[in-house]
Amino acid sequence: MGADALLLARVQFALTAGTHFMFVALTLGLATLVALMQTRATVSGSAVHARMVRFWGQLYVINYAVGIVTGLVMEFQFGLNWAGMSRMTGGVFGVPLAMETIVAFFVESTFLGLWIFGWDRLNRWVHLGLIWVVTLTAYLSAYFILVANGWLQRPVGFEMVDGAARLTDAGALLTNPTAVLAFFHVLFGGFLTAGFFMAGVSGYHLLRRTAEVEFFRRSMRVGLLTVVLSVMPVVIFGGVQFAYVQPTKLGGESAAAEVARFTARFGPDEYMAPGLAGVGEALMMTMWSLMMLVAAVALVKLPFGGWLVRGRVFHVLMIVSVPLPYVAMVSGWVFREVGRQPWVVYGLLKTRDALSDVGSGTVVASFAAFTVLFGVLFAVNAWLLVRFARRGPEGAGLGASPPAEPAPVLSGTL
Repeated sequence: MGADALLLARVQFALTAGTHFMFVALTLGLATLVALMQTRATVSGSAVHARMVRFWGQLYVINYAVGIVTGLVMEFQFGLNWAGMSRMTGGVFGVPLAMETIVAFFVESTFLGLWIFGWDRLNRWVHLGLIWVVTLTAYLSAYFILVANGWLQRPVGFEMVDGAARLTDAGALLTNPTAVLAFFHVLFGGFLTAGFFMAGVSGYHLLRRTAEVEFFRRSMRVGLLTVVLSVMPVVIFGGVQFAYVQPTKLGGESAAAEVARFTARFGPDEYMAPGLAGVGEALMMTMWSLMMLVAAVALVKLPFGGWLVRGRVFHVLMIVSVPLPYVAMVSGWVFREVGRQPWVVYGLLKTRDALSDVGSGTVVASFAAFTVLFGVLFAVNAWLLVRFARRGPEGAGLGASPPAEPAPVLSGTL
């Protein structure tokens, strides 16, 4: 297998995983905010919060549905391009992935379907319980994915038997610090993404002097409060992870010692992290700094509801800030994943040895097909979100009662 095929396979994985990650972040955050809004509506009987659940819940469902498709395609490219990884590490790496599949496709999807189609058909408390089950299973799904990824970063709880990894300590796998800390980092990153998204959409409608002032004033407050409460935990959990970062990402004496150890064991190679990892880290830090500045402005605005409605410059600021968490998360993912190279499982399996034994033409064809497919899916999702967000709450069809059937016309006379 040539170097070009390896590069294309790596770029293909970056494309599929990075794009899917952006869907996951908004899904995690919006699911939580929708569940909280429905809790408020159910307990207090607030009509405006009930309308907020339908509007923001519709945007959540759109993002979730398209995100599921991107996840399926990403799983497909695992089997197509990385058979060497599956053969050697499937006994460990496949365990959390199987658990995620059960949680995401059998539990989360089932209860989400009941929530979507159970509106006005189920008891309001039962219906509220459904969205909380959906939210909690979304957390579990993200956790199991990060357990799998955390093992690639810091393999624990296994032994090698006949050239294949076998799980020996499930507790070590599930409590791996590189997984647990990353989970909370991603979780609060999802809240941050949803908060900026909600504030940006609300800012758009308030900028247009919408008639739904109270609706979007409340939505703006929810979004801003989420941003303010999430921005510091994201930074904290991101910073704590540096205690477990591979030395080859950070440089210095520890990196030199690690390179010497790898050279003695595996032979000469380029064991230091590629320069792109440093670019990802710098861009991530820049985005977090900008978001903290926006959060500081939001903290000043929050106590003054009138300014949330009248501040046109502030509305524009929130609209243009929507991409910030997306850029930050993808940059952080580049730092985390690219910085692990040349390893697919750090210190255990090199990326080139994990590649499937397929022809270069197959890799080129799949790369072209997946690039087009993910481009279309990303564009469709953005178009749908913009379209339904611009319609406002009056255009929300989620949970709307079906039109009544006309009464039958009786022929003849009495």
